[in-house]
Amino acid sequence: MNKFRKFTTFSTALIISALSGCGNNNNSGNDKIKIAYLPITHSLAVCELAEESKDIELVKYGSWTELMDALNTGRVDGASVLIELAMKSKEQGVNISAVALGHKDGNVIITSNEIENITDLKGKTFAIPHRQSSHNILLNEALSGAGMTIDDVNITELSPTEMPSALAAGQIDGYCVAEPFGAKAVSMGIGKVLYSSEELWEDSFCCGLVLTDNFMEKNPEKTENLISAYKQAGANLNPEKAKETAKKYLNQDDDVLDISLQWISYNNLDITKESYDTLTEKVIKYNLSENPPSYEDFVK
Repeated sequence: MNKFRKFTTFSTALIISALSGCGNNNNSGNDKIKIAYLPITHSLAVCELAEESKDIELVKYGSWTELMDALNTGRVDGASVLIELAMKSKEQGVNISAVALGHKDGNVIITSNEIENITDLKGKTFAIPHRQSSHNILLNEALSGAGMTIDDVNITELSPTEMPSALAAGQIDGYCVAEPFGAKAVSMGIGKVLYSSEELWEDSFCCGLVLTDNFMEKNPEKTENLISAYKQAGANLNPEKAKETAKKYLNQDDDVLDISLQWISYNNLDITKESYDTLTEKVIKYNLSENPPSYEDFVK
């Protein structure tokens, strides 16, 4: 074990110890901090946190709609969620705040093997998981670079797990969604990467750790330690650890994970004002929202 790993392990232990030692003021009335997630690579930091702390209870959901309902109604204390979905809830008056990124980059635009360039998508059907998503933004960025708009393609919303099979069946011509479902199309040989996210939006992000304001107000010390432990868990996700955690939580083949994990980073999960302002500019530009929450109102 090198010095860096020794330091990382030791510092993580200190943070987790502090998290465990905080008072039990959780709004659910027990010791566990309930965090909602979908089984995607963008949630690996919170999965790794659960591996490192017995005080985290992960609550798995099968769709963003179900997850957001649990977050918005306070049935969970927080969630790893599409940042734009959380921004929209905040805009609509739900008391939640973003405290960290879920990852950086890690998205790809997948098309059928017959598509040669972005202009070939004109009049074709393209899937995204939700209108309020960075996947929508990335598609808009790719189209804009070719002098096209979202009106030039037929947009459909599908759940992440449905997209590879829809592409294989010819029901859609491309998609952009949380990983590892882009990698699955590549692994199966049914699709290819037309763009990686960093080609369209450097250091892009689409998921973040979002907590309810109620939980944070009732548990200020626990919140501080949770955020520190979460960011450290992300830093601990070197390639070997990321694959180990992904195999446990995502139920995907090794080849799919090997492809997918090349595209994503979990280092430095701070949400900076500069990166958030870039996001809000894109949210407004591509009509996801006319009045997204400011950095000061939404990011804690």
